[in-house]
Amino acid sequence: MAKQEDQFKKVISHAKEYGYIFPSSEIYDGLSAVYDYGQNGAELKKNIREYWWKSMVQMNQNIVGLDSAIFMHPTTWKASGHVDAFSDPLIDNKDSKKRYRADVLVEDYAEKLNIKAEKEIAKAEKRFGDSFDREQYEATNPRVIGYREKQKSATARLAKYLDADDLTAVKALIEELEIACPESGSKNWTDVRQFNLMFGTKLGASAETATDLFLRPETAQGIFVNFLNVQKTGRMKIPFGIAQTGKAFRNEIVARQFIFRMREFEQMEMQFFVRPGEEMKWYEHWKETRLMWHKSLGLGDENYRFHDHEKLAHYANAAADIEFNFPFGFKELEGIHSRTDFDLKAHEEFSGKKLQFFDPELNESYVPYVVETSIGLDRMFLAVFSTALQEEELDNGSSRTVLKLPAVLAPVKAAVLPLVKKDGLPEIAHQIIDNLKFDYNVIYDEKDAVGRRYRRQDAAGTPFCITVDHDTKEDGKVTVRDRDSMEQERVDIDELQTLLDKKINFKHWMS
Repeated sequence: MAKQEDQFKKVISHAKEYGYIFPSSEIYDGLSAVYDYGQNGAELKKNIREYWWKSMVQMNQNIVGLDSAIFMHPTTWKASGHVDAFSDPLIDNKDSKKRYRADVLVEDYAEKLNIKAEKEIAKAEKRFGDSFDREQYEATNPRVIGYREKQKSATARLAKYLDADDLTAVKALIEELEIACPESGSKNWTDVRQFNLMFGTKLGASAETATDLFLRPETAQGIFVNFLNVQKTGRMKIPFGIAQTGKAFRNEIVARQFIFRMREFEQMEMQFFVRPGEEMKWYEHWKETRLMWHKSLGLGDENYRFHDHEKLAHYANAAADIEFNFPFGFKELEGIHSRTDFDLKAHEEFSGKKLQFFDPELNESYVPYVVETSIGLDRMFLAVFSTALQEEELDNGSSRTVLKLPAVLAPVKAAVLPLVKKDGLPEIAHQIIDNLKFDYNVIYDEKDAVGRRYRRQDAAGTPFCITVDHDTKEDGKVTVRDRDSMEQERVDIDELQTLLDKKINFKHWMS
């Protein structure tokens, strides 16, 4: 646990030092759980967004994009259930005065049991070697069975109590499991209570006539209210999807873990409209498709797992999270939900407008069912960044800090380095930049010895360094250094475009 905390501190420090993420309003001592993306962070965030958009919209003929407004008619949130049901169960520790989400406390307890079980399995695997049968060991080892049963019981009871809105039982469960305050170790808890997460605001010229509005807590409703607009103008046929990215806002009382849980964040969502009765087929399809998208980035297959929901949201008949192994453990990265026809029917009821699709193959109209994929862009940023940040011991006994960002996402694709700041080398370097900058974000770096520049670009996450030396003037070749392998090769200047394309182009990552 201490090692994880140290790594997480390094992630936060490195993100600031290299222009990725700054505390918001830092000169005024910042604002809790609000962050600004720096010059490199803005580029990485944009590249993640584009990687998602291209794979979701550009690569699918039956999915189109949308950019709906943050402000929506207030009845939208009544219809969606957010006014009545969008809340978190909160509990305070009386001794530390710290506030926590009650469900997260129980989920963290269950995850600790899972970690204990995995450690037992890992020890047995090491002991038995190639003859180890994991499935049999899990089914027969008393310790593993005990950990798994306690884990399943805790999460199942939590889901049952939350479904029944029995907050007294949730508190009793926390006390029964002897869950302590992570900060103080105290088990002296208050009662559990619900807290609505929406931010309120007003629209109008005066307080007397202003309309009460909410900052949207999710982007999905903008898609649902535009369902017919998109379907008719795009002549879309079921099944089809509508995708969008954008800001959402939640008054997270327990906002922590850097950019993992913020009050202002960005979502990348797609709502896929299907025939009633076919939703489970598409639900499984999108679970598999989205996991493949994540794995395409090469962050390590072992860092992903599915978590099927015990407690379903009021609109869903199936839900699963793709969880990622963050520095603080496995947590939700993306959700795939079968939302049934809840949303469109609710908006039909509250608006008085029909939101149906006439299916010519069935010769009937119906309210489509919806399968949703929803990923937090900021969480995706954290997953990529925290996994990429590594300390490496080198063969010569030295070490380096390297940010092994997937090249397709890296803010800067290449740094062009003149070996010296004279003899016409800077001019050649700038000419290379002028040739590449139309397709790639490339930068010029001439400060310090070339070795120190390599280390600086490694830490910043730049995949390639292109060094111009005195031989370049004679043979027209430059040295291209790979960040991850540190291997170097001489390449004709005219071949740089082709080389970078093979390493960086979207089609080579998604094919």
